[in-house]
Amino acid sequence: MKRVLSLLLLCIASLLTAAVPVVGQSELPRNIIFLIGDGMGAGQITAMKTVLGEMALDEFPVGGFSLTQSLNDFVTESAAGGTALSTGERTNNYRLAQRPDGTPLRTLLEVARAQGKAVGVISTSSVTHATPASFLSHVANRKMEFEIAEQIATSGADVVIGGGRKFFLPKEHGGGREDGRNLVDEMKNVGYAYADAHASDLPDHGRLLWLLADDGLPAAGQRSYSQRELVEVAVDLLSRQEKGFVLMVEGSQIDWAAHDNDFTTLKEELRDFDGAIAEALSFAKQDGRTLIVVTADHETGGLALVGNAPDGTDAEARWIWGEHTANMVPVLAYGPSSARFGGIHRNNEIGRMLQELLIPR
Repeated sequence: MKRVLSLLLLCIASLLTAAVPVVGQSELPRNIIFLIGDGMGAGQITAMKTVLGEMALDEFPVGGFSLTQSLNDFVTESAAGGTALSTGERTNNYRLAQRPDGTPLRTLLEVARAQGKAVGVISTSSVTHATPASFLSHVANRKMEFEIAEQIATSGADVVIGGGRKFFLPKEHGGGREDGRNLVDEMKNVGYAYADAHASDLPDHGRLLWLLADDGLPAAGQRSYSQRELVEVAVDLLSRQEKGFVLMVEGSQIDWAAHDNDFTTLKEELRDFDGAIAEALSFAKQDGRTLIVVTADHETGGLALVGNAPDGTDAEARWIWGEHTANMVPVLAYGPSSARFGGIHRNNEIGRMLQELLIPR
């Protein structure tokens, strides 16, 4: 009887040990693609699945949730939410990669660069907007977009794609800067290729600053190009780095559509973001060494879908209001070390785990 009990306990211990993911050096990702659907909660993911039928996220084997509260508010906003995901620490609302006392926090991209990796950011808003800025700058308030642009210019990021020309150019060159600085020229002087419109003759190597609009990009349904194309360009450039890369991709206007309670526009933005995820997934499948994590900085609108048809053909959007909520947001992962992201985590734990994967132990 004792022998049977011992064998039973041994089997249980073996099963429990097998259930805990142990990540060895060989299982660490070489590349990380971090996709943030701004304002994208469970309701928005449900809408994506309902509209598309099949979506890229269907192939993600690991799922969980993230609690999004900031350090000083139960309902976060994108600066504090982005900072938690970028730095692994929570902060007060409106601060970017800083503690409440102003101490700068090391971002995911800074950690990656210290490891010799290439880094990039794509956003469908201005690249100086809260979420991309939380990866590229350290300021006390997200509204300091001209200062954020200055920090982006010296950040060393290899690829910067999105809107925001007016924050980089002086007024005499059609921008909004009153200090006369031309940050585009400054970046060109240190080796960046620059493009200011959708173009087919982009460089096939080196650094790229691609500013497609004065501020945020046009809505997905009003653009001649998709976010998937932007991801393809960025990955092609970044993947040439011998030591790998880290890329953050933001679907910014999911949030904007939810603020407006505009379900039609929301569906277009979700479709566009799904394309970005699909492009990342296509690369990861071929590469075999790329971790993809998809999440949100917060949920917007309190979206719920209702309807009578089993297939969702009569789905109707119901919103509780036009601001952010404290609802948990989904976290989905694919690739090496993806098992770490299952379950329920605070948003800063997502950021901390990503940074830990970049530093060999």
